[in-house]
Amino acid sequence: MRGTGVAALLGSVLVTAACAAPHTTTPSPIAEPVPLTTTPPPTTTPPHTKTPPHTKTLPPPPPCAVTTGACVSLAQRLAWLLRDGRVVRGPVQAGFGPPEDATPAGSFHVVWKDREHRSSVYGTDMPNSVFFAAGGIAFHAGPLDAPSHGCVHLTDTDSAAFFDGLNVGDAVQVL
Repeated sequence: MRGTGVAALLGSVLVTAACAAPHTTTPSPIAEPVPLTTTPPPTTTPPHTKTPPHTKTLPPPPPCAVTTGACVSLAQRLAWLLRDGRVVRGPVQAGFGPPEDATPAGSFHVVWKDREHRSSVYGTDMPNSVFFAAGGIAFHAGPLDAPSHGCVHLTDTDSAAFFDGLNVGDAVQVL
């Protein structure tokens, strides 16, 4: 009995010691989820954010078969300068003649060039003239919003680029 009493005594000491130990509150290692009380940020792109470059609209390709020379689209009112199958300038805005003085459609070649040409028929300056069709039809600097007498009007800068980029004999296609 003596052994039983010692074991009982030791058991009660241990229980008392365990119960008498200071009690601390330890948080549970598993936290409860906190309910979301705010709305998430919008998923749309703010208006001030730039569009990524890969989503920009590409300019229209030249509709002509020309690989070195110039391409003109009457319907789109655009022109391109090409060298070895690559667009080196364009599309650029272009102006043309009205129905009674229509810019001729077809395939042509550059015949001659004159940096400071003056029309002998109309008495007007035709800077950066590149002649390609019968009747004095040329690319040259002129107002895009005023009809020509059949020529292809380009801005001053674009006409200078076409003058410098086209050589006598280069192809010109007008569609």
